[in-house]
Amino acid sequence: MDLSGKNVVLTGANSGIGMEMLKLLLCKGSRVLAADLRTDAVESLADLNAVPFVCDISSKEGVDLLFEKAYEEFGTIDVFIANAGFAYYEIIDYEDWDRIQRIFDTNTVSPIYSYQRFVRRLGGREGAFAITCSGIGILGMPGYALYGSTKFALNGFQESLRLEKPGNVRLTVLYPVAVNTDFFRSASETDFERPYPVQEPDLVARRMIEGIEKNRKKVFPSRLFRLALILFTLIPPIKKAYWRSERKKLDRFLEKTGRKI
Repeated sequence: MDLSGKNVVLTGANSGIGMEMLKLLLCKGSRVLAADLRTDAVESLADLNAVPFVCDISSKEGVDLLFEKAYEEFGTIDVFIANAGFAYYEIIDYEDWDRIQRIFDTNTVSPIYSYQRFVRRLGGREGAFAITCSGIGILGMPGYALYGSTKFALNGFQESLRLEKPGNVRLTVLYPVAVNTDFFRSASETDFERPYPVQEPDLVARRMIEGIEKNRKKVFPSRLFRLALILFTLIPPIKKAYWRSERKKLDRFLEKTGRKI
C-alpha cells in the first residue's frame, strides 16, 4: 500500500512508538489524525498534515468521538493504527475491579471496537487496520500478568479475525519486545529493570510502517525474539532459564518496594 495521500488515524501518537510512526507517516505524505490523552509533542511538529486530537480511547464514547473527528477532517479513513496502550509492572496481590477494567478497556476492547467501526465505514473499499500487540502477548512474563492477559486476548482476536475478515481489509499486527520509551517508565511508580531485549522506538516504528506498506500479517521487530520463540519450543529448559532471569528482576523490584509474594 502506498501511504502517500492516505488518511490515517493513529492512537497513542504523542510519544514512543506512536510518535515515531507519526513522523514516518508524515514523511511519506500521509494525513494523520494523531490521537492521545495529550498532544503537545504532536503540536510541536507543526506539520499541517498532522491533526492533533486529545482523546481517551478507553471508552466507547471516546472512540466514537475519534471516528467523528476523522470523518470531519478527512471524509474517509484508509488506515487505522490502534497503537495506544499501557502496562502495569506488579504482582497480583490486591482486589481492584476498576484497575482490571481500565487496562482491558484501553488495550483490548478499544482496538476491537475500533476495528468494527472501521470496517463498517469502509463500505467495501480497501483499507488497512494495524494493531500494536506485544511480544508479551505471545510469551507470558513475570510482573505482567494483567498487561500480558490484555495482549494475549488481542493476539487471539487477530488470529481468529484473519479467518473471517472481508478481503478488502488488510490486517497487520506488531509484536515489539521492550522498547526504550516512557511506556515502561509509566508502568510503575518505582523504577525497575526492563525485560530483555530492549529496542529503540524508531526501529520498531520503521518496521511497523514497512509492514503496513508491504501488507505483512505480522511484524516482529526483534529477530532475536523470533529466534528465541523457536528455541523455547525446541528446547524448553532455555525458556525456563529465561523466565528465571526475568523473575529475579521482579524479585529485586519487590525487595526495593518492600513487597513480598
